[in-house]
Amino acid sequence: MVEFLEFTLSGLAAGMVYAAIALALVLIWRGTRVLNYSQGAMAMLTSYIALTVINETGSYWLGFAVALAAGLILGAVVERTVIRPVTGKPPLNAVIVSIGLLILLEGLAGVLYGSNNRSFPFAYSVNGLSIGSVALGITRNDLFTAVAVLGAAGLLAAAFRYTSAGLRLRATAFNAGVARLLGVRVGRMLTLGWALAGLIGALAGMLVTPPLLNPNSMDAIFVLGFTAAVIGGLESPVGAVAGGLLLGVVLNYASGYLGSESVNLFGLAALLLVLMFRPTGLFSAAPARRV
Repeated sequence: MVEFLEFTLSGLAAGMVYAAIALALVLIWRGTRVLNYSQGAMAMLTSYIALTVINETGSYWLGFAVALAAGLILGAVVERTVIRPVTGKPPLNAVIVSIGLLILLEGLAGVLYGSNNRSFPFAYSVNGLSIGSVALGITRNDLFTAVAVLGAAGLLAAAFRYTSAGLRLRATAFNAGVARLLGVRVGRMLTLGWALAGLIGALAGMLVTPPLLNPNSMDAIFVLGFTAAVIGGLESPVGAVAGGLLLGVVLNYASGYLGSESVNLFGLAALLLVLMFRPTGLFSAAPARRV
């Protein structure tokens, strides 16, 4: 029973990171109908920027803040310079462009920072927490991860529901043509959506990168984040969080009881099963909109 509790809690902690990546993907998909395959590479690059600041100043939290700001700016720049020229073109164009951006960013990181692993600090202690003599299987850093992701999800939900910018973002996502006729600056809203996704991706990068960082360190995490987004439904931010938590727990059970080599197999199997039997996602209340 204690072992089951440990696997469950550590799985929830891992699922929070998948949820952060899934949230970033959902933000972009809802607004532009583009799956950003370079999301992981963007998060990796902002983590390198954070590491540079941390090494120069000795302050983890300054590096953390700079990473979030860099993600916000990078998301906006990518939308303006890379994605906007293929908007309205065949969907395959955007897919090819985002994959090309993935290759470019990983190559750029290799040129600027090298391909070797670099040590990356944790925000908090990674010593396991316990209640009495019962180990919980989580750390203070895991608790920070959970608070950060849930806080980001809550702020996004509140912004979408209670602010005028959130209302315009939702209108743009629902029907950009009608929103434009109603006076919404659709181009600015799309840029804002990508900027927010870049910020959430940068947050995920800071949470998952420790203890080692290299140009390909986010590739596997991106695949699992994408799986979480599909499980939750690409239309649903709440589903993205739920999908990430569900995936994290299932994969941790697989790793704990069957061995770590089974994690990737179970992750891909989950993605395949959802695409076959519930392509709109387990937590999607309505069929996907067609545009």
